[in-house]
Amino acid sequence: MSGQTRYPSFNVLDEKEEWDDHTRKIVTSRIGSVIKFQFLTKQEVDILRSVCSLLVDDSSPDALALVVSHIDHQLYSSPGEGQRKAGVPAASELIRQGLSAIDQAAQHKYSSSFSQLDAAGQKQLLRDISAGKAVPAEVWNGIPQKELFDKLMRFTVESYCSHPRVWSDIGYAGPAYPRGYVRAQLGQLDPWEAKAEHEA
Repeated sequence: MSGQTRYPSFNVLDEKEEWDDHTRKIVTSRIGSVIKFQFLTKQEVDILRSVCSLLVDDSSPDALALVVSHIDHQLYSSPGEGQRKAGVPAASELIRQGLSAIDQAAQHKYSSSFSQLDAAGQKQLLRDISAGKAVPAEVWNGIPQKELFDKLMRFTVESYCSHPRVWSDIGYAGPAYPRGYVRAQLGQLDPWEAKAEHEA
């Protein structure tokens, strides 16, 4: 998420002592933890980190660590999918084959691995994938490009938006319990909520 926040001095973690123990443990575990990947290879992690950085327009290591770790956990634990189009591989297969295809497509078009490619080339390749038009066709055999892009986008956004720094950047003050909201009328804020310091 590039650009300046409207809440530069707000830090959601300043209020963490107001949360219950369980919530505090979950939220604080999302920052600064050492990652041991269980599904993804190092090469896949490098490609995925580059993809995710572009999808959320944020290259900060802390947020990307959470995103890539979340995706690795989802693929390793294989919790199942609520629905999937006919002919679309399971998420673990779709992403593993898709990351390989992304790298091969970058090599074909730019003579570079995706993670070493400049930002303009990476963005163009992701645009092509989102439209289902990335080449060469043979590296995409059986890999639906649009569905791959959508799955990567969903996994990326759901984890990125759970990072406490991102909460602070967008002015989300975190869980309201156990204290609850007192000022519930339109335009009113509780003392612990973020207040915009300047217009966007």
